[in-house]
Amino acid sequence: MTLPLILPRRLQPGDTLGLINPSGAIHERAPFEQAHETLRALGFRTREGANLRARYGHMAGTPAQRADDIHALFADPAVAGLLAVTGGSGANRVLPLLDYGLIARHPKFLGGFSDLTALIGAVHAKTGLVTFHSPLGRSEWNAFSVEQFQAVVMAGAAHTMRNQVVKGDDLVAWDGRITTIRGGRAQGPLQGGNLAVLSSLVGTPYLPDLTGAILFLEDVNEYVYRIDRMLSTLMLSGALARVAGVVLGGFTSCPVSEGSFGTLTLDEVFDDYFLPLNVPVYRGAQFGHVKRKFTLPLGVPAEIDADAGTLRLLQPAVT
Repeated sequence: MTLPLILPRRLQPGDTLGLINPSGAIHERAPFEQAHETLRALGFRTREGANLRARYGHMAGTPAQRADDIHALFADPAVAGLLAVTGGSGANRVLPLLDYGLIARHPKFLGGFSDLTALIGAVHAKTGLVTFHSPLGRSEWNAFSVEQFQAVVMAGAAHTMRNQVVKGDDLVAWDGRITTIRGGRAQGPLQGGNLAVLSSLVGTPYLPDLTGAILFLEDVNEYVYRIDRMLSTLMLSGALARVAGVVLGGFTSCPVSEGSFGTLTLDEVFDDYFLPLNVPVYRGAQFGHVKRKFTLPLGVPAEIDADAGTLRLLQPAVT
């Protein structure tokens, strides 16, 4: 069931952002300092969750510690939003411990990507709060990524997301080009994130409703046969058949497996799963584990133009 949208307040210079780490542990001090410096350069104050630097195996503290930080920062009226420092793995463990009623009563910005797909997806699915597939605290905040973040989260624009194409001295551009798999336009709420994490939520109450959605997907360091299996999970669950359009971002370092005779290519896997849907699909959008990143608000109505390679928000994502 899709809940009514709850829009967080737009972020403004001088706001305090709470830093959380719901996924993988960070083993050095430098990434934390990088996150603080980046957010201060954007005009924000920063506050660390009490357990931000904790460690439990490969994860950034126990599930209870990570949930406690999320609860404390959502409940704190002096904190305007929460941003994850890094991804990794382990966010799924936090989901059953969260007080979604508390989060809904204190709506505010929540952002991150990669393994944070679990957290932003679950919070949106359980509360209706618009959450954000955005750069992480330790991401590269280049001019393009900053511009995209500010337009969606701070200016509250009904923003059109279009790749920055860099030609350089090549005869034709390769950096930022898109590939249309099936042309056309469609409208629906934006939903998605990291394919591996999203597919792991199938059959749980934490998967956002993909009915009529513009589904966006990305991944990193996965063999093509694993991507095939993940897409099969979405297909077999019935979720894939319900989408209105698909936008594929970076599938970074996703090779065919070594020594496999007759392995399908990524192009062939995408054709197999997406062409039968008869909806607009394009590949190469700038989000995911890539240099330049869009900020994508979950649940906000958008229009895909698969021929032009654009995503247009049909309303602001913040108040």
